[in-house]
Amino acid sequence: MYFIRNNRLFQSISFKSFQNYHQNYLYLQNNGIRFYSNKNDFNQKQQNAISEHLKTFNYEKEYKRSIEEPEKFWDSVASQYVHWNKRYDKVMGGTIETPKWFEGGVLNAAYNCLDVHVRDPLRKDQIALIQETPGKGWEEKLTYQQLYDKVCLFARGLVNLGVGKGDRVIIYMPMINEGVIAMLACARIGAIHSVVFGGFASAQLANRIEHSQARLVISSNYGIDGLKTVDYKSLLGEALDISKHKPNHVVLFNRDTSSVEISPKKYSSSLDKAMDWNQLIKGVEPLREYQLVESSHPLYLIYTSGTTGAPKGIIRETGGYMAQLNYAIRYGYGMQPGDVFWAGSDIGWVVGHSLCVYGALACGLTSIIFEGKPILPDPSVYWRLIEKYRVKAMFSAPTAIRAIHRDDPEGKHFEGIDLSSLKYMWLAGERLDTPTQLWLQSKLPKTSTVGDHYWTSESGCTMLTQPLDSNGELQLEIGVSGKPFMGFKMEILDDHSKPISKVDEQGEIAIRLPVPPGFTNTLYLNHPGYIQTYQRPHLGYSRTGDSGYMDSKGYFHVVSRIDDVINTSGHRISTGSIEEVLAGHASVVECAVIGVPDEIKGEIPFGFVILKHSHSIEKVEKELIQLVRNTIGPVAVFKNVLAFSKLPKTRSGKIMRNVLRKIYNGDEFPIPPTIEDPDVLSDIKLQIKNYHNKLNKNSINKN
Repeated sequence: MYFIRNNRLFQSISFKSFQNYHQNYLYLQNNGIRFYSNKNDFNQKQQNAISEHLKTFNYEKEYKRSIEEPEKFWDSVASQYVHWNKRYDKVMGGTIETPKWFEGGVLNAAYNCLDVHVRDPLRKDQIALIQETPGKGWEEKLTYQQLYDKVCLFARGLVNLGVGKGDRVIIYMPMINEGVIAMLACARIGAIHSVVFGGFASAQLANRIEHSQARLVISSNYGIDGLKTVDYKSLLGEALDISKHKPNHVVLFNRDTSSVEISPKKYSSSLDKAMDWNQLIKGVEPLREYQLVESSHPLYLIYTSGTTGAPKGIIRETGGYMAQLNYAIRYGYGMQPGDVFWAGSDIGWVVGHSLCVYGALACGLTSIIFEGKPILPDPSVYWRLIEKYRVKAMFSAPTAIRAIHRDDPEGKHFEGIDLSSLKYMWLAGERLDTPTQLWLQSKLPKTSTVGDHYWTSESGCTMLTQPLDSNGELQLEIGVSGKPFMGFKMEILDDHSKPISKVDEQGEIAIRLPVPPGFTNTLYLNHPGYIQTYQRPHLGYSRTGDSGYMDSKGYFHVVSRIDDVINTSGHRISTGSIEEVLAGHASVVECAVIGVPDEIKGEIPFGFVILKHSHSIEKVEKELIQLVRNTIGPVAVFKNVLAFSKLPKTRSGKIMRNVLRKIYNGDEFPIPPTIEDPDVLSDIKLQIKNYHNKLNKNSINKN
């Protein structure tokens, strides 16, 4: 006999014996306890059911309560969903600018993601992770019990290396289960992990090793990028050579190389003492204990692009994050324990942290770890995996859907595939254009809903969403980013930091302080920089760096970035970092980079350079493109650069990038009064016009 309450399963006496207490049985049923004669009966009734917690859910009431009574609201969330080894003394301490959520509380994130489930007779045997590498036809599943065992083994290995609470650990891994294991093992011992996206080149990896002063680097010998093999080991070796800081240890997970092609090479001597993952854990006792940490203890450090080109180290505190994710997964994404969730993101990005790993596992979901591309080996790969694993909700970037649309405009790869399990298709990471949303909605079953939503690396999870109703359906509006999620008092501000009350009037999107749990409230080793970047521009608010407006129904529309960070396929790339690379070329005198529209990527960088005399762009262009690719990585998608004799500048010598954007986009604009030399604009306009004509001619010839 099994009974369940609050989505936790418990084993009781035999069903026959329990029936003797019929009155007690009915009483418990009426008080939220549901009974099942066996686990299969539970699984069958749970699949595709409306999440129990949504049956009394009312977005408007919940949102109002989260804004007007934030401490009561988050206390109820943290009490119900988070396991505390010591309950917090205060729901919110600190100041309005730097709140300390769940002050005095003690917990462990890995315990909340694993131990609570392996103690559950149903959940421990449920699949926790499914690693899929479609380009190779590889698949690996781990139950919660198996994942727990592997995390405890690796955690012991880390402790044996001398890694402990507060130590920084860089994780440079492909999308494989071992990447998740490494993250959770760090959380178990209180180490602070910083996962670096595998698409970054050696220089970017070295920057993060150096800035974090990492004690340990964990990596793999290779990863699979679509149909290509990426030599992680070589990239890591180069990064270790570049970094002035040398980690104490390097651990490599050596994947089988019998079915991949990696060119033989001599690796950097920095890897001579690298330890093999399996050797590290060979013969060790699993670490069943776990390190208790304060609610404010950093769970992880994740770097995001800043407007200066220097990455910012965002800190995520443990207690607030666990509360935030437990609520967002259930009431934002409509999931319940046992559901299958697929976030098509890399663990190197915040979506991978929040949805692939900590959010999915804390809520007892099955999470898909996808090592692949949305159109390889063909455009049906997303839909086949949804059918294969009966995915209930998926997260993807609009770029991926645009790529599928480009390769399969008629939607023929949807045919013959059963997508009836898919209830929610969530898109975010960049602006979602309405044609893409409508196309995808037209190809999915009527029971599936395509919803846009919005969040940032700083927020850790949803800020704007398509609200759910009590039937688990989205209150969907096409072409909008969403309504504010719980705890986020979102407003549109004018140039004087005053709220704009008029609908459809554009300004900067900002969050009224205090920020809710899970939102970063400092930068690694740079709290003054945090205040200056996020709070000083608009006192009483945290800025998002995005512009937008609110319509008459209360939905927000996110329009564009207001700073010099561009969004390429959902990846934030600093134009300053690309400019720094271009300026390092011997032929370049001066340069500027802007973001320009792209049909597939959403936005890509475009370079403007001034070359030294006698140097031609025809000779230098390929070198500049390759230089950016080698330094920053293919993720930058830098492939267009033009040379000019002059660039527009202010009288103080600043390049007027906003003017370059307007010229490229063909926008009309008055001559800026602060421009140093107005005559420079005519030459730039002419060259951009010729560039667009060439693009159009090539497009016609292709068709």
